[in-house]
Amino acid sequence: MSYKKLIPCIYLYKGNAVKGFSDSTIIDTNPVALARFYSDNNADELIVYDMSEGDGEHEEALDLIKAICNEAEVPVIGAGNVKRMEDIKKLLYAGCKKAALNYSKPGNVELTEEVSRKFGKEKIVVCVTEADTIIRNEALLERYVEEIILVKENGLKEAISVSKFPLIASLPDISLDKILELLSLDNIRGISGYAINENAKELLAIKSLCQNNNIPVNTFEPAIRWEEFKLNSDGHVTVVVQDYKTDEVLMVAYMNEEAYNMTLKTGKMTYYSRSRQELWVKGETSGHYQYVKSLTADCDKDTILARVSQIGAACHTGAHSCFFHEIMAREYEETNPLKVFEQVFDVIKDRKIHPKEGSYTNYLFDKGLDKILKKLGEEATEIVIAAKNPNANEVKYEISDFLYHMMVLMAEKNVTWEEITTELAQR
Repeated sequence: MSYKKLIPCIYLYKGNAVKGFSDSTIIDTNPVALARFYSDNNADELIVYDMSEGDGEHEEALDLIKAICNEAEVPVIGAGNVKRMEDIKKLLYAGCKKAALNYSKPGNVELTEEVSRKFGKEKIVVCVTEADTIIRNEALLERYVEEIILVKENGLKEAISVSKFPLIASLPDISLDKILELLSLDNIRGISGYAINENAKELLAIKSLCQNNNIPVNTFEPAIRWEEFKLNSDGHVTVVVQDYKTDEVLMVAYMNEEAYNMTLKTGKMTYYSRSRQELWVKGETSGHYQYVKSLTADCDKDTILARVSQIGAACHTGAHSCFFHEIMAREYEETNPLKVFEQVFDVIKDRKIHPKEGSYTNYLFDKGLDKILKKLGEEATEIVIAAKNPNANEVKYEISDFLYHMMVLMAEKNVTWEEITTELAQR
């Protein structure tokens, strides 16, 4: 099913979020926090427009876009200041799910085929201001573009009538009735712009209205009804909460039917407090919200595993997880690949900050980037040579050497494993 989307916009100008293209009134001096606010309030995507002037401001805007992509829990479309393929690459490498070509800018139409072939049609959207642009470039759009953002309201009616492509309509502050009317149209994929920004706190209510009007929107629809759970003697279900990124178990709590339905409705973990005998939205007083990524029932349907995005600490003591009192432990070798990478990487980063005499890692840092790159190249060559040997152990050893030197390079360039795994997941 293709869901209709509600998409706030962030207009970046001189490091701030401003009201719009032609209005530089500052609405937030912290665009990253604003992005988090939008994603926390049930936005489906974000569009970030870089309105910077000059190369220096542009690089600063790209850093902000990267921070926004890291902070927001929804896909980001990067737009603005695109003049060549390199600019599209920078937006995608910053973490944007898609990058936009502005067909009002010279040369952007001609870039379409090149960037689409390079990065994939699903990564490319186009911004237009009038229906004629869609008509003139129909064949190009159909072959190389995922969707179209219409950024001028005065061309909307005609664009709807002529476009067979999915449209995102960027609109001023309009009525809810108008939003529903537009979302009911087949070729309108979503609404963005000031119309959504001004209603950011009400996106959940707008989605409920859409559902009431048979407009498909992305909400939490449970595959298991409350009646199907096997309840404990108090009428509750146990909930085990896990960090969706690290798999770390954070806490255990309980839900009654109202808490279950509230969690599904809001996307924020809501529990039943047995001591206070009332609903409890995790983070309502501390700000340490838990945003739902998935809910899974166990085989007996008496326990729920909640995978969440945890803001701040899960435990009331200030610890990230409630599980920190060790009872007993045996020594064992960690076999989770990402945890092993993180452990080794932590040692390498610590060597950079706290040098240790005789450390080979510190020798590499002291010699600098050229030495690190030389060793990385040598280890890559060793892998190629080892691969010709029928004994697979040699390949294993050389890959380990290569990965170590690669992590030294990561530490030197301040690249994290999370950034690497996020980039791989996006691909």
